Amino acid sequence: MIQQKIKEDLNIFLKAGKSFEAGVLRLIFSVFKNKEIEKRGKGQEAMLADEEIIDLLMKEAKKRKEAADIYKKGNREDLAEKEIKELEIIKKYLPEELSAEEIEKIVDKAMAAVGATNIKDIGKTMAEAMKELKGRADMSAVGAMIKKKLENGK
Repeated sequence: MIQQKIKEDLNIFLKAGKSFEAGVLRLIFSVFKNKEIEKRGKGQEAMLADEEIIDLLMKEAKKRKEAADIYKKGNREDLAEKEIKELEIIKKYLPEELSAEEIEKIVDKAMAAVGATNIKDIGKTMAEAMKELKGRADMSAVGAMIKKKLENGK
């Protein structure tokens, strides 16, 4: 279970005196806790499944990536570097990303499964590809790949 692994690592970081890493994991736990509270408020079971944890970690990773880009554009390398370090810690708990070739194979399979022939089919193709790629690929890159393939008629 991912949440248990993060908890164990938090204890290791605290014992080792690694306050930055521990701070990032504490922040992640607060995101988990907020989601549990939200689910309880909706009358659902509060326990988070690994799939939900991966979704939350992906959102947090995306936030860090976007913040780092914004800081770089604003010539704030110090803040960008901090966001990148946080991103690296978060990525340790996400499934390993697939290579471009592996992603392309899955995209081709998804296009064949939905019978995608033109740009109007991008949504259906993306939904099909997400089944296998969720948490294992940058979805904006996947979307761009699908769009390019459909525009070129491949």
